[in-house]
Amino acid sequence: MVARPDPGSIPEKPGSYQFKDELGRVIYVGKATNLRQRLSNYFQDPAHLHPRTAQMVATAAHVEWVSVRNEVEALILEYSLIKQHRPRFNVRLRDDKSYPFLAVTTDEEWPRAVVMRGTKKKGVRYFGPYPHAYAIRETLDLLLRTFPVRTCSAGKFGQHHRLGRPCLLFHIEKCSGPCVGEVTAEQYASMVGELCAFLDGDTDEIVRRLQSDMEEASKALEFERAARLRDRLSAVAKAIEKQQIVGERSEDLDVIGVAQDDLEAAVQVFFVRKGRVVGRKGFIMDKVEQLVSEDLMDRIVEGLYGEDPPLGVPKMVLASVRPSSTETLEDWLSTERGSRVEIRVPARGDKRDLLEMVDRNAKEDFHRHRLRRSSDHNSRSRALSELQDLLGLPEAPLRIECYDMAHLQGTDYVGSMVVLEDGLPAKREYRRFRVKEVPGNDDFAAMEEVLTRRLKAYLEERDEALVDDSDDTRRRPRKFAYPPQLLLVDGGKGQLAVAERVVRSLGLESEIPIASLAKRFEEVYVPGRPEPVDVPRGSEALFMLQRIRDEAHRFANTFHREVRAKRMVASALDGIDGLGEARKKRLIKAFGGVNAVKRATLEDLAALSWLPEAVARAIHEKFNPGS
Repeated sequence: MVARPDPGSIPEKPGSYQFKDELGRVIYVGKATNLRQRLSNYFQDPAHLHPRTAQMVATAAHVEWVSVRNEVEALILEYSLIKQHRPRFNVRLRDDKSYPFLAVTTDEEWPRAVVMRGTKKKGVRYFGPYPHAYAIRETLDLLLRTFPVRTCSAGKFGQHHRLGRPCLLFHIEKCSGPCVGEVTAEQYASMVGELCAFLDGDTDEIVRRLQSDMEEASKALEFERAARLRDRLSAVAKAIEKQQIVGERSEDLDVIGVAQDDLEAAVQVFFVRKGRVVGRKGFIMDKVEQLVSEDLMDRIVEGLYGEDPPLGVPKMVLASVRPSSTETLEDWLSTERGSRVEIRVPARGDKRDLLEMVDRNAKEDFHRHRLRRSSDHNSRSRALSELQDLLGLPEAPLRIECYDMAHLQGTDYVGSMVVLEDGLPAKREYRRFRVKEVPGNDDFAAMEEVLTRRLKAYLEERDEALVDDSDDTRRRPRKFAYPPQLLLVDGGKGQLAVAERVVRSLGLESEIPIASLAKRFEEVYVPGRPEPVDVPRGSEALFMLQRIRDEAHRFANTFHREVRAKRMVASALDGIDGLGEARKKRLIKAFGGVNAVKRATLEDLAALSWLPEAVARAIHEKFNPGS
């Protein structure tokens, strides 16, 4: 248990504090306007503390703090430390969905509209997020009739540009045909700008323009053009219907609704721009620390706007409860936005009705989550208990790591490590390895290298954690900080022997249990036992082992294909004088692939203004010797 520090040594200033375990791992991060007063609350009779807080204090070995100048800096420091260390006793945002966005690639010569997920990229405008990808495609399908921007990949665009023929989308008037010069750059840029303005909520001007153009065409007896404009106007009207109107045209705000119990909270966020709901997002939070509703709202706002908010920071945030640090959060958000931001709890009127609607969505989502969780949690609990009993483990394996290898006749050897935490995939913890020291086809040697590298990294990070280092903000992120409570290898007795040898050589045999799962008969082997463990067919334990084994196999094969593809691409265009990495990437992008580069004529290559003539000839000679 952590010893109480001398009160006189703790400053009466704002700052962030960190509780650490005996290995130096950060297990809890908090912030305070007065560090001395806040920390003194932890060192009282444990019977008076919340059970989770008492458990955290009992687990901690020591406490450290960093004082700052004001409450906003304390907030930013706390967020950065939680993001860096992901402490086990801090509230955790658990969002297993990668929300889709409608993205417009404004950094390309001919921008395209596309569905995107994952990390945001520079030079791309994002609209959303949407709850489902089909919602984006339905909206985009309607808008393409009015704003026919391209949606094709770079490869397909290049293919039709070389052929001089547009694709089907051009013929059904859902693309303006930039690949074949059917639209000028100025016209296309105007079209893209109007699409972005529409998605931003500026719909009135576009509707007025289409209405006016349709009437003019009708007066000029251009009935076919008038009919096309009528269809476009109808499509725009349907797209507008999908954007629910909830406020005034000038209003930009986010609405946060929450439903919770003692252990978890469901959060729903509606993004309103120019009075219309343009996106929504939902996630679940694990309440692993003691939080009243006001403190929980603090954490929600920090997590929502701490890094790369989907649609930026709005002028106003509507919340179901007032955050405990409202003024600090408003100052921080105002700095991020560049103008004043207000956090409000509406008591009446349209905004109150809107908040109640979002709260209802949160309650419905929380109800669905608990129904899923009840059955899922029970099966995972049974599986972990069965594994502990069947494999003779000292405790339930809350962290399981599984390893697999992939190669093609001894080339491009790679390894994978996948992780289950509490029976669920922890994809942040997955790791990939390139095998460096195995010259030929030797699965045992490759497995030994991967396991040795992983466990040595754990030992190094464990030793580093024992060294006192008060400058936590500069410490490099730890990738292997936690040991597995079960190390599983894909294979039979041979792979098990390798794992056993590695663990014993590093002195970890008493700390890390190991097992192997053979594919042929789904047999489970453990050290010191020649016969396989009798794991019942159809049991939750065997299902969990199969699931993590299959995931490790998939992860290894995916990485192997990536490595092999990169090597094949590099070898095809390698060794050409004057063709460096930058030109190589640009060349592949221009033609849509390596095979297209191979088939290109000298005239096609010479037509690229940025490619020197000598390099064009060298490329052509490489794939067409003697021609």
